[in-house]
Amino acid sequence: MKRIFLCLLAVMVAGVGTAQAETAWGLRGGATFEPDQIHLGVHMNGGELFNDGWFIPNVEVGFGDDLTLIAINPELVYKFNRRTSSDWGFYIGAGLGLNIYSWDNDRFGDDDSEAKLGINILGGMSRKLSAGNDFFLELKLGAADSPDAKVTAGFTFY
Repeated sequence: MKRIFLCLLAVMVAGVGTAQAETAWGLRGGATFEPDQIHLGVHMNGGELFNDGWFIPNVEVGFGDDLTLIAINPELVYKFNRRTSSDWGFYIGAGLGLNIYSWDNDRFGDDDSEAKLGINILGGMSRKLSAGNDFFLELKLGAADSPDAKVTAGFTFY
């Protein structure tokens, strides 16, 4: 588990170090399905790594379904630059996810946890606000040992 965490941390740090553009941070929250939870988190816009390809690592904490889930997600997204007449832009992406599950074992009065590595595939839409910040809506689908689906809304502050 320590080795997986260190590898993901190294990927996130290396991606931020090679980012070319401005960095920004944001808040996110939404619903997770299987496990059924509410999640809250933060993300960082690590900058443009290549033409229209952005590094967006995020950390989300889910509550509910008798467990806590901490998801560490270094993700790469491709932003389609063409905005519609409503100023909405679209993006798709993917990334790894280190998912740390923690639950109470009520029968014996102790806690237990385990870490699993998963894969995320995501898509979303974002809109530039008048103050220069972004609002986004996102759908994330999980494969391997990630949650089945997440619906997230959030803001990125520049």
